[in-house]
Amino acid sequence: IDMNNIPLNKTVQLMKGNSKRQKKVVDFIKNADLDMDDFVYLDEEHFRWNLGEFEKEKPEEKALDIPEQFMEQIRLCSVYHGVPLPSVLFDSTGTKKIAALASYIIEALEDGRVLVIDELDSSLHFKLTRAIAAMFNNELNRSAQLIFTVHDINLLDCKKLFRKEQIWFIDKDQAGVYLYSLADFTALKGVRDNSDILSKYQKGIFGAVPEPELIKSLLDLDIHTGNQGE
Repeated sequence: IDMNNIPLNKTVQLMKGNSKRQKKVVDFIKNADLDMDDFVYLDEEHFRWNLGEFEKEKPEEKALDIPEQFMEQIRLCSVYHGVPLPSVLFDSTGTKKIAALASYIIEALEDGRVLVIDELDSSLHFKLTRAIAAMFNNELNRSAQLIFTVHDINLLDCKKLFRKEQIWFIDKDQAGVYLYSLADFTALKGVRDNSDILSKYQKGIFGAVPEPELIKSLLDLDIHTGNQGE
C-alpha cells in the first residue's frame, strides 16, 4: 500500500455491511484518538445533497452527475458532536488515511496476512505510527506481519519496540542502492542491545543519512536583500 494513495474501496465495502469486522474497523478508527464520536456509512436513504440554494442561484445549470464510486466514498462520514460529515471532504489528510488503512490492518491481523506499506508515517503523528507497529509486534499477534518504510527516525527504538534484526536501512550513492540490517552492527562495532540507536544514527554511524547542500542553491538565487518599503 502506498500511504499517499490508499484505496478506500476496502473500507467502503466493509462499512456498507453489518459484520463484526465492520465494528472492529470503526473501533480502530475511534481508538486512534481522532476526537470523533463515530464513523459511519450513510446509505442513500439517509444521505441527501441539498442543492436547493445552488439551483436558485444558477437555474440554467444542471447538477453534475457524480460517479457512484465517489458517492460511496462521500457516504463515509465522521461524526463530530452528533453531526455526520463526509470524511473525504472535511477530515484532515491523516484522519482520511487512518480510515482507509483501518480495513487493511484489521484484515491482515485477523487473517494472518503480510501487509506492506510504503511511508507509513506519511501525515501521521509518530505515536500513531508506533501504535500501529506495536499491534503487529505484539504477543497477541500470532502470524500477521507488517513490513513498512518510514522517514521518521523517532521509530528507531530497538530497546522497547523493535529487535535489531527488524530494523533495516536503505542507503544509496552513485554506485548503487544498499539495503542492510541494524543487526549487522554488532557489539564489536559499539552497538549493543541497550545502545541509543537514535543518537548513533544521527551521528551517521549507520549511514543512510542524506547530506543536503541546499545552501548552494540559496546562494545561486537572485534574492532581493533590501529593506521592505525602500
